[in-house]
Amino acid sequence: QETGGSVDNMKLINSDEADLGLSTVDSAYDAIKGQGAYADTGPIPACTLAVLYNSFVHVVASEASGINSVEDMKGKTVSVGSAGSSTEGAADRILEAAGLDPKADISRQNLSVNDSAAAMKDGKIDAFFWIGGLPTSAVTDLVTTGNVKVKFIPTAQYVAPMTEKYGPVYTEFALPAGTYPGFDQDIPGIGIGNILFNSASMNEQLAYDIVKTMFDNLDDVQQSHPAARELSLETAVQGSSIPFHPGAIRFYQEQGVWPQ
Repeated sequence: QETGGSVDNMKLINSDEADLGLSTVDSAYDAIKGQGAYADTGPIPACTLAVLYNSFVHVVASEASGINSVEDMKGKTVSVGSAGSSTEGAADRILEAAGLDPKADISRQNLSVNDSAAAMKDGKIDAFFWIGGLPTSAVTDLVTTGNVKVKFIPTAQYVAPMTEKYGPVYTEFALPAGTYPGFDQDIPGIGIGNILFNSASMNEQLAYDIVKTMFDNLDDVQQSHPAARELSLETAVQGSSIPFHPGAIRFYQEQGVWPQ
């Protein structure tokens, strides 16, 4: 089932409307703490089954906007992602780290990545944020078929202040050269891990079986999306912001990859 993203997924797990979900690690951390977008639900008892891949925080601006840094967004029309999404949460934190008020200093739009790309093509927005795997098709489409020239705004310098304030959920992560046509240099940015998660109340054997089945069929999983090629037994246990489920831990221990 397609949802609005990490926040929706966590709330579906919490209400027993879903058994498994995907989340960025910053949103998952907020969920178990009952903070940010989860202030209304309180702490959600979620557990990690696997760390799947890193998402890149895309910060895209039109050449015509004159935006060369996040600080330059003051007074500009900016989409911060869908309302309540993990993209919106990260966008607000990046804007704050750049010394801007996310509510007052920009003309704020809440658009999906597809709508953001379309709005930029139409000249309706100056910049947008998007957290996604590499490459994201809507961004590829924008840079290859749009009539507007765009640039990627560096954000790696904000990792340190964001980590100090929000915990170890953001990493320096470069957008590799060649990811998007016409961009032949690495762009220093922010990476956010993505996890497969479940409820802490899931039966241990079921959680074990889910993780085992995923890795028994790893070739098929990796063919499902370019970002899935990052998944391995070694990376699956690294970088989560919330505890692993006991069933998952047992599987990784048997495989000899669980950190001692």
